[in-house]
Amino acid sequence: MLLAAGGGRRLGGRPKALLDHRGRPLVEHALRVLREGGCGPVHVVLGAAAAGVREHADLSGCVLADNPGWEEGMGSSLRAGLASLTGTGADCALVMLVDQPGIGAAAVARVRAAGGSATSLVAASYGGKRGHPVLFGADRWADIAATAVGDRGARAYLKAHREAITLVECSDIAEEYDIDTVEDLFHLE
Repeated sequence: MLLAAGGGRRLGGRPKALLDHRGRPLVEHALRVLREGGCGPVHVVLGAAAAGVREHADLSGCVLADNPGWEEGMGSSLRAGLASLTGTGADCALVMLVDQPGIGAAAVARVRAAGGSATSLVAASYGGKRGHPVLFGADRWADIAATAVGDRGARAYLKAHREAITLVECSDIAEEYDIDTVEDLFHLE
């Protein structure tokens, strides 16, 4: 699942999904990473400028989920994405954020390999610190959705269940920076 609904408030209102990365929208880079990491079908949560993302990005083969409450923060996008997965028969969902282009297919594959059951709870770690991507078993989705509020996403759930998390060190193959501000845009050059 790719969370790509943010409006880029700290980027002057430039939706992150449409930021240029190597000549294409950033959302396409993230989709390629998920697919090359072994994920599919990919569910993409859109919000800010959803029509523009649909028009300018190649989202073929994806399941698109709209988050009309995207301004509420990442929690609403996570809920929308989990709702789109409910009833699909998926055992788990690997969640990635559109604004982390330093995380590649190798990290996705590594996290994916550490989970896969309906009870899985796996997260990439960077120097021992939990980060993205994260993998949630389907048996956990309802509880995660119930606690996903504001910009904190699944943070409260993960904190409450930290003893159950399998951490997968990824600092040797990925960089967990975000594109949040204008100063961060150099990462996209």
